[in-house]
Amino acid sequence: MATSSIRLRETPPVLFALRRADDALILGHRLSEWCGHAPMLEEDMALANIALDLIGQARTLYDHAAVLGGEGHDEDRLAYLRESGQYRNLLLVEQPNGDFAQTILRQFLYSAFADPYWRAMMRSADPTLAAIAAKSEKESAYHLRHSAEWVIRLGDGTEESHARAAEALALLWPYTGEMFEADAAERELIATGAAVDPDTLRGTWLATVREVLEEATLPLPDPSAWMQSGGRSGRHSEHLGHLLAEMQHLQRTYPGAVW
Repeated sequence: MATSSIRLRETPPVLFALRRADDALILGHRLSEWCGHAPMLEEDMALANIALDLIGQARTLYDHAAVLGGEGHDEDRLAYLRESGQYRNLLLVEQPNGDFAQTILRQFLYSAFADPYWRAMMRSADPTLAAIAAKSEKESAYHLRHSAEWVIRLGDGTEESHARAAEALALLWPYTGEMFEADAAERELIATGAAVDPDTLRGTWLATVREVLEEATLPLPDPSAWMQSGGRSGRHSEHLGHLLAEMQHLQRTYPGAVW
C-alpha cells in the first residue's frame, strides 16, 4: 500500500537546511543517471563519485533538518516523502542531463558557487552547519576542479564540442541568478551569523566562471540578463516531478523498505 506525503513546519533553520539538502540530493540523483552511460569508464566512475559526495551532503543536512524540526522525521522521509512543491532546490540542479556538455556546464556553474559558499559557511555560528561545511568544501573543491577541466577541454576542443558547450552554457545561464537570492527567512539566519549572504559571493563566482570560460574560448553571457527563479520557494520546472516519480517510487510503494 502506497504511503502518503509528510507535512512539516518550515522554520527558518529547517528551511535553510532543506534548501541545501535538496540541492545536493537532486543534483546527485541527476549525476547518478549517467552511471553506465558516461563517454568513458573513468568519467563514469568520476560522475558516480561526485553523485555520492552530494548525496552524502544531503544526508547530513536532512539529519540536521530533522533534529531542528523535532517532528519525528528522518533523512529518508524528508528525501522521499515530500511533494514536488515542498522541495526547495535551485532550478539549475533539476535541469535534465542533456548531452555530456550540458551535464558538465551544469556541474561547473553550481560548483563554482558551492565551493566558496561552503568555505564561507565553515565560519557559521551554528556548529553543526560549520562541521557540514568543512566536509562539503573539500568535496566541492574537487567537483569544481573536475568540471572546470572538462569545460576547458570541451570549449577549446573540436568544433562540435565547442558548439555543444556554448549551447549548454546559453541554456543554463538563466538559472544561475537564483543562487544569489536570499528571502526573509534566510536573512534571519544571516543576521545571526548562522548563514552566509549568498550575494556576497557573486563576485567570486563570476571571477571563477570568467577565468574558466576565457580559457575554454567560450563567451561569458551577460551577467545582468534576466534570470529564472522560484525553486527556493517550491515553484519548479516540469522536470522535477518526473525525477521525483522515479526517485521516490520504491519508498512510496514499499513504505519503510530497507536494504
